[in-house]
Amino acid sequence: MSGTSEGTGSAADSIRSALTERHPAVPAPARDYRAAFDAAPLAMALVGRDGEVIAANRALAALLGAEPHALAGQRAADLVDLSAEARTWQAYQEVLRGRQARLRCTRRLKHPDGHSLWTEVTLGPVTGTQDVLLSVADISDRRDLQARLRHLQMHDPVTRLPNRALFFERLSAALEASAYGESGTGRIGLCYLDLDGFKAVNDTLGHRVGDRLLTAVAARLTQCADQCGYGRTGGHLVARLGGDEFALLVEDSTGTEQLTELARSVLAAVQEPFDLAGQRLSVSASIGVVERDAAGTSATGLMQAADTTLYWAKADGKARWTLFDPERNAHRMTRQALSSTLRPAVERGEFELEYQPLVDLESGAVRGVEALVRWKHPQFGTLTPNRFIGIAEEDGSIVQLGQWVLRTACRQARRWQIEQPTDAPVFVSVNVAVRQVWDSDLVGDVAEILAETGLAPQLLQLELTESAVMGSAGRPLQALQALSDMGVRIAIDDFGTGYSNLAYLSRLPVSVLKLDGSFVRGFRYEEGTHPNPADETIVEALVQLAHRLGLTVTAECVETAGQAARLRRVGCDTGQGWLYSRAVSPDAIATMISRQAASRADGPAPHPLV
Repeated sequence: MSGTSEGTGSAADSIRSALTERHPAVPAPARDYRAAFDAAPLAMALVGRDGEVIAANRALAALLGAEPHALAGQRAADLVDLSAEARTWQAYQEVLRGRQARLRCTRRLKHPDGHSLWTEVTLGPVTGTQDVLLSVADISDRRDLQARLRHLQMHDPVTRLPNRALFFERLSAALEASAYGESGTGRIGLCYLDLDGFKAVNDTLGHRVGDRLLTAVAARLTQCADQCGYGRTGGHLVARLGGDEFALLVEDSTGTEQLTELARSVLAAVQEPFDLAGQRLSVSASIGVVERDAAGTSATGLMQAADTTLYWAKADGKARWTLFDPERNAHRMTRQALSSTLRPAVERGEFELEYQPLVDLESGAVRGVEALVRWKHPQFGTLTPNRFIGIAEEDGSIVQLGQWVLRTACRQARRWQIEQPTDAPVFVSVNVAVRQVWDSDLVGDVAEILAETGLAPQLLQLELTESAVMGSAGRPLQALQALSDMGVRIAIDDFGTGYSNLAYLSRLPVSVLKLDGSFVRGFRYEEGTHPNPADETIVEALVQLAHRLGLTVTAECVETAGQAARLRRVGCDTGQGWLYSRAVSPDAIATMISRQAASRADGPAPHPLV
């Protein structure tokens, strides 16, 4: 058959015979090329358009563990496994038909003696003929070197664990839908671990001891994973992500119980003391645990959830594991959304003020109002101060918001005074954060706003929390003194919740104490409750002390007539709470002032004011 060779002649004779049959008139230079072909160190074969080997050189025969003449007539695709992949097979057929110029691919071949080798296979046309040249290069050494380099690149040099790059590669592969067969659970779990106080080990004992500790922790994590059935193979991975952070990835997890059990065992393992070169160290860890359906989960999303949960574990006291909570995360996301939009919201006019009356406990008259800010958020609706004031204090936007509240409240108080002229106009009380004192010129802002609105300083009261006022020194104390000298009243809000230095109280420029609602709640007579006599004793003593210092006292959270009566009996000056009114609009306050003026003309105001 054309392209075959018989007998025991040399490989060169076989090639010459085969080529002579296909090309009878072969000039001398061609014979030289055939000799070069046979002696070439690169494994080669001449392949016909039918895909059968016409001739093979000694290098290819040695590579495949055969004799050159034995390869002639065999299908080239079988020799180098070109039919294993559909795409490669199709490209090979196109080369044979002359429709594609070249094919290059990598193939792993098995030698007859049992060992495997990696090869780079190339096919291209032979000019002036209908044949193609097959060349096969042994790249096993190169592949081994690449594998070693990849191992170094993908593993941590200290702990020998997979590093961040390999972890994310494995995680991304695990999250692909094709990674889960019918036998898998389709779920994925992650324990994200951070050592508590590791920096102190490095700082006090040095990085060499720190590295030994990391290596020992890695060994325990691996042992723990192996004991729980989560080894490095079988869909599980223990990795060091950097610093003192480790991750235990569980593919095809069975649920949160499996992951929390792993977290418990890891926590216990890490807390066992370490003996390192004569040093006995005890450390703990914080672990964030996430377990969820792999479908619809991204690597970034999973790691964000794990990182958030790890933060919760540390914030909750460290040395513990915490399971991801979608509700808690939703609150965090809401907080982030509020933080990112708070500053622009002031400029967009999304805030408004409501006012809660401060009522004279003796006469029932409205003496003042407290301005309470509300955020009309376009997405979350109306938000009360407890939802965003803390955020504003953290990011500094409280200064801008505080200026707006102060200006709006003073302008409104002046409007009431003009529209409802009385002998005793109501004052307005505005909450001030301590950061407003430090990060802005509060004295200058107040002076400017009073001048701009025309409100008398005596009709403005600024409320600061007890913790902020009692520790005042330096600039804050100077600011409070300047405001007091200006005529502005200073009130201590939530008085009684901290640890007040009563001697220091006498030296502060304070006009008003606002008793915390916890004192007032103990004054209830209704619904069969029995008040604690100590509550009344404490409040009475505080009121008497305040009066001796020249201060007035406001009781917060007054909800019942019984509470109001007892507070009036112990000498409390004003009350604030739902008994009188919730926070209402400026128009509702104007109505109260108007009604109060009319009732003053007719006689004493009723008790309580509604």
